Amino acid sequence: MDSDWKNLPNHLLDLVLEKLASDDFLRFSLVCMSWSSVTKDNPRRPAPMLLVSSGGKPDTWNVYNVQKDKVSDLQLSLPNKRFCGSSKGWLVTVDETFAVTLMNPLARIQGCEENENSIIRLPSLMPPCRTRTDYWARQYDRYVHKATISADPVLNADECIVEVIFGDGCLLASVRLGKDKTWTYRDHRTWHFIDDVIHVGDKVYCVDTSDRVNLDGKIIKQRIVRKRYLVDLNEKEVLMVKRCFRMDKKREEGNRRLYSSFVTQKFEIFRWNFEESKWIEMTSLGDVALFVGANDSAFVLTSKLPGCQPDCIYFHSDWQYKKWNRQDYGVFNLKTQSISKPYTPHALTLLNMTKQKTIWFLPTLRS
Repeated sequence: MDSDWKNLPNHLLDLVLEKLASDDFLRFSLVCMSWSSVTKDNPRRPAPMLLVSSGGKPDTWNVYNVQKDKVSDLQLSLPNKRFCGSSKGWLVTVDETFAVTLMNPLARIQGCEENENSIIRLPSLMPPCRTRTDYWARQYDRYVHKATISADPVLNADECIVEVIFGDGCLLASVRLGKDKTWTYRDHRTWHFIDDVIHVGDKVYCVDTSDRVNLDGKIIKQRIVRKRYLVDLNEKEVLMVKRCFRMDKKREEGNRRLYSSFVTQKFEIFRWNFEESKWIEMTSLGDVALFVGANDSAFVLTSKLPGCQPDCIYFHSDWQYKKWNRQDYGVFNLKTQSISKPYTPHALTLLNMTKQKTIWFLPTLRS
């Protein structure tokens, strides 16, 4: 008698899911429609996976599994180009016309052809000023510094707003899927030099290079540091993660000019106090690990995900433009104030040989 695997009771499938690492969790969702539905409804939050350029096959990316500390045999068919965002299970790119494109890597894992459920093309952004046209023509894929979306563009198209930080002034622009034919630009006198932007409920939060918080136009100043990320903790708390760097000098081969390269030294974490409108510094994350980079900053509860280190920040390069700059990656432990690089030799080889910046990716599982 053949086993009816696809009709196993949901409670048994949930027990299996609790034992799976992120890439196995994803494979589980691809078995059949009923299993996919179970993964979508399961409250467990899988750990983000790291997309690493294969270093060999064109337009192929490998997946690094944090929990297993290994490079998975799961591969994605994606263009070998810079991703300026990873949000709600989608990747974001920019082309030579400064148009923004959303890509669904999950569809690419399943071997789907390009269709409306895997590729969404958005309008072109405001072109750069004339004095910078030549520069941005060569660096068009970096015209958008970071991008995020408010909801899944397929499951919740009516609720989906794409926000991008772009151009020389790190300005902010947004577009509503299915409603807007052009981008809406925030007032550059108020919204400029933005480091990060997130959606929390129906509000938009962003932080700029002066640590000012802009909540729907209301600005509060803080002190200056190097790089900042905003984290939404289930719409209950908003954290700001500050990334502090050491500047190294390097001379490009065949060039006398010295260039600056920034290497992460430490992180500081702050919680937004809504009542007093100020940041409160935190000394511990407890049973939480954060994942920061060009992606939407993510968090996981490490007690539910063996292999992920508690009270730590997993980080990767996300803002250095020169191609010769080395990958800046590791795990920062808040308790010991130290950085480790707990990667297998295979993973380290791929990290060091890749020409594109790596990015954290948390797939959205859908039925």
